[in-house]
Amino acid sequence: MPEPLGDDLVLLFAALASTTQAEITAALADAGYGDLRPSDGYLVQHLQHGPVSIGDLAGKLGITAQGVSKTVIEMERKGYVSRTPAPEDQRTRLVDLTEKGWAAIYATRRARAHVNRELRAALGSGASAFLDQVRHLAENSGALAALSERRLRP
Repeated sequence: MPEPLGDDLVLLFAALASTTQAEITAALADAGYGDLRPSDGYLVQHLQHGPVSIGDLAGKLGITAQGVSKTVIEMERKGYVSRTPAPEDQRTRLVDLTEKGWAAIYATRRARAHVNRELRAALGSGASAFLDQVRHLAENSGALAALSERRLRP
């Protein structure tokens, strides 16, 4: 006999992640970044410390260099990233964030902060205890380490 949906933590977390991501995506669209997809964030997270080669991005994302190149070309066309030759090897292309890419990051951070405030308000006085329990689950499952080390994959 299956558990009632309201008791299935995996489904509850998945549903919460889906609805909050939709709220953030809508806020980004309202801010002028409606052409960004949630999956673009997986690439962008690896560019925040400076330019990265296509090959290195592929390794970090666990996909092929061709797959990364396709995403980079699309994001470059939209103005979020740029590609330049590496100084030490002109055949290697380095991907870097543009001003528009950084602006989208800041807009995403603002949207996430807003959603976090709403969630905490909905929890009321129990927010701190709930966050401690969720953090405990994330630590024990390895999810927090994967997040901190930017190893989450689309």
